[in-house]
Amino acid sequence: MSYVRVYVLVEDYSGYESPFLAQHGVSFLIEADGKRILFDTGQSAEPILHNMKILGIDPASIDYVFLSHCHYDHTGGLLGILKAIGRRVPVVAHPLIFRRHFITKPYLREVGVPFRREEVEELADLYLTADPLPITENVLSTGEVTEREEFERTELEVYTIENGKVVGDRLRDDMSLVAKTPGGLVVISGCSHAGIVSIVKHAIRLTGEERVRAVIGGFHLIEASDERIKRTVEEFKELGVKEVYTGHCTGLKAETAFLKAYGERFRKLHSGMVMEF
Repeated sequence: MSYVRVYVLVEDYSGYESPFLAQHGVSFLIEADGKRILFDTGQSAEPILHNMKILGIDPASIDYVFLSHCHYDHTGGLLGILKAIGRRVPVVAHPLIFRRHFITKPYLREVGVPFRREEVEELADLYLTADPLPITENVLSTGEVTEREEFERTELEVYTIENGKVVGDRLRDDMSLVAKTPGGLVVISGCSHAGIVSIVKHAIRLTGEERVRAVIGGFHLIEASDERIKRTVEEFKELGVKEVYTGHCTGLKAETAFLKAYGERFRKLHSGMVMEF
């Protein structure tokens, strides 16, 4: 196994005295096995391309794009990034990613992918699958996380349309990446709508590797109860998660809980951050 390097190309927080741009959303660049995987594309391409320039990363060096789920703050920059890459690359996502996905409060508003599937297909090759998919020798998509912990099964006020009926959207398209390193698994999530504990347990089952070196991403605990936050931290400890890197939709209360539990092994994500494993 070779090293894995993760760049935070954009995040809600730009860092202290930082030249990097921030934006509500997430985009990571993962280097592994001599390949570069772009994980999510924020709301728009501009801040990502700005930050890549500072980091000395050429968009043309990107080999793959992975979309964790449909939300606009994770997919909005895709077309701009693909144009900057300048050639057709595989885009890995769930088959449901282009569905209608909307909220109704305070008004009806689409919050899913802000463009049509056909626009992506003009620029890239779609690999739409709910199954786990190896991308490089040591990095794979989790596929759809079907076994979700009971305490993580909360309902979001988001909807889709099925057979002409408005139904609650369970965000089945939420997927993550897992990187195998000498020190254990590195689990990378976008928003963890499937539940971050469920995702980590799924990654362990999928790979047969019980050691978890790090969990990176947004954990979507920003509106979670104190009890759920406490349970999440406890589960991380029981699973032996060594390091936690989080931000975006995790929320200050949950970040504080992880900081107290992990001390120096907790890091808040920010644009321009680089992690090596």
